[in-house]
Parts: sequence; C-alpha cells; structure tokens
Amino acid sequence: MRRLLPTILAVAGAILVPATPASAHAGDTTSVSDYRVTVTRLSSPLDGLTVRVVEGGARLELSNDSDRTVEILGYSGEPYLEVRPDGTYENVNSPATYLNQTLGGETPVPATAGPTTAPTWRRVSGDTTVRWHDQRARWTEPAPPPAVTTDPASAHRVRDWTIPLRDQARTFEIQGTLDYEPPPAAWAWWLGSALLGLTVTLLARRWPRSAGPLAFLGGSITLGYAVTTALDGAGWAPVPILAGLLACAAVRWHPPFYLTLSGFILAAFAGFGSADVFFAAVVPSAGPAWFPRVAVACVIGAGAGLALTGVLRLRAAVPEPVA
Repeated sequence: MRRLLPTILAVAGAILVPATPASAHAGDTTSVSDYRVTVTRLSSPLDGLTVRVVEGGARLELSNDSDRTVEILGYSGEPYLEVRPDGTYENVNSPATYLNQTLGGETPVPATAGPTTAPTWRRVSGDTTVRWHDQRARWTEPAPPPAVTTDPASAHRVRDWTIPLRDQARTFEIQGTLDYEPPPAAWAWWLGSALLGLTVTLLARRWPRSAGPLAFLGGSITLGYAVTTALDGAGWAPVPILAGLLACAAVRWHPPFYLTLSGFILAAFAGFGSADVFFAAVVPSAGPAWFPRVAVACVIGAGAGLALTGVLRLRAAVPEPVA
C-alpha cells in the first residue's frame, strides 16, 4: 500500500488541481431544480420504444430498439429528430435543432431554418438512443408559476405536457407531467453533516482503529452516489470517484497525514462540491429522492471528521519542547 500511495497522490493532483475551479455538475445539463419532470406514458406504445427523463429533468431520452423509424417533432410540428435503425439524424432546418442545443435555448436560429422548410437530415450518431433538451417538458420562465409564488411551501402540478412523435403516417405522443416541489430544509442537512463530523471524530479518538473503516464507509457512500448520478445520465464524475477511492484506501493504510489529506479531499470535493443537493427538491440522481442528500451529508461529515482526526493525531505526534 505504501508503494501505491505516491501513485494515488499523483493521480489525485493531476485530476483535482485542474478541476478545482469547475462546477460540481458538468455543462448546463445536470443542475438541481425545484421542478420534477415525469414521463407518464406513450399514447400509443411501440415494441422496442422507450422514453425516460435523465439528468434531473434537463433532457429526455428516447431509445428505439424497433425496426422502424421514429420521428420526434419540433415546436411547430416540423420534423426535428429521426431515430432510425442505423442511427440518429437531426433536421438542420428545424428551429428546434438550435433552440435545444442548450438548456436555456440561447442558440440563435439561422434564417435558413423554419418549420415549413423542407427537411435536410444530418447523421449525428450511429446510436438508436438520443437525448435532447425540450422546453415543452420544463419550466423555462424566469419567474415561478403564480401558484408557486402564492404558496412556495406546497407542491403544485404546473402542467401536463405532450411531445409529438411520428411513425410513418401515424402520430402519437410522449405524455408527462411537470410538478413543483418545495426545497428541503437546508439548515437541517448542514446540522446533520456537522453532527456526523463530530461523531466520526469522537469515534476515531475513542477507538483509533475505527478510522480506517469509517474512511472506507465514507468513500463507499461517495462511490455509490457517483453510480446513481451516472445511472441518471450525468456520466461518470472523476473528481468524486477519485475522492472516494482515496478514502477507501485508508482502510488499509491510515497514518495521520493520509487521514488528513483523504478526509479533506473527500469533504471538499465530493461533499461540499455537491452541497447544492441541500437546496433543491430535484437532484440529478437515480433512485430514492432522499438518497443524494443523505449521501452528501455523510460524505461531508465523514470527510471533515477524518480530516480533523488526522490533524489531532499529527499534533499529538509532535514531541513536547524540552524545557
């Protein structure tokens, strides 16, 4: 393990240093939200065709494992995307091709694109699964809905939404709902994180050998959270994964300096870096809605407690000055 440590630290530096200024969530697709997007059904099911919400509601994902071409229609009913048996194609003359490039729809629509212009198809992928932003399924206004403004502490159904699809001459729909959910009590999660950090410190001081298992537990929770975000479509986050691996390594090798370093990295990069989950109801993560907040609170508490334990052990190891 001692021979492996320099390699782990070198990799940690290579990944963490350039990633420090970056946001906890890549790009513009995986931020937390107070609006939950749900796909309820296809109005006319087709064998091999599935649709789901990914990236915390920022995108929809359509998978076409049938032998038919399924077309996603744009905002004016024009051809927008086609998912064919040999891949995915986009219509460069559809305004939706440009409006859906970013979450906020800031990309200008060229003068050559219009809902009545004949389609020009461009192959964008050989995959039969496509993801796209869609303003019909999200709340895009800067101000909240009137019901939310009146009563922000309660949940509200904002609207039902539909997105039209076409299979040759047959038109059908993706149907879904958009709901507002009030944010959690962030102070309670911060308090829980602080109490957990004190608990970890006390346990590690009372039973010194517990530091390794506690670090392994914190690292395992971090890796578990990384898996749930990947399953929701956000991709693999290298910084939390590396922080989790560094913490897990402490189960076999945990001198004071390594405990301090791994605990700090765990709390700072995997914990505080994801603390936005304390402030919004909808988090880009698969599984139960409560898991991301529990995971991040545990990671902050475990990391801070281990870092404090390491610092206290370093201080205890310093010899007293000779009088």
